[in-house]
Amino acid sequence: MSSVSGAETQEAPRLRRVCNESRLQWEVEVCGEHFKKDMSLIHPQHWCNLTHFISEYHLFTLCTESKSHSVDCYWPNPLVEGYIIRIHKAFFSNCSDEQVVWVDPPDETLITLILIPIFLTLAMITLVVWCSKRSDILA
Repeated sequence: MSSVSGAETQEAPRLRRVCNESRLQWEVEVCGEHFKKDMSLIHPQHWCNLTHFISEYHLFTLCTESKSHSVDCYWPNPLVEGYIIRIHKAFFSNCSDEQVVWVDPPDETLITLILIPIFLTLAMITLVVWCSKRSDILA
């Protein structure tokens, strides 16, 4: 039986590799070009409907993630996020929802919603005053 010293069993410290941002920029551009090519096959009328391009967008996201890891960068990172924002501006800038216009409820509904709490409050006050006057009889 041989003895192993503690120094022999320890692993050498791993060196943290530095993110290669210039290569990442190029790699993300490649992902973007594939996404643009895929989106060109979809009619622009359908660009705001996620069901028409979800698989293409998923592949684009996976591509940016794998390229980030391949050049030792974390994901998401500011460089990739900036590129994704540019993609969104190029393809989805006209997809915003219409503004919701808030309208007052009809007067009958509004009056009812205001008067119910007022009458409940008055009823509770009346009940408390009535019970406090009768406390001498109940005691």
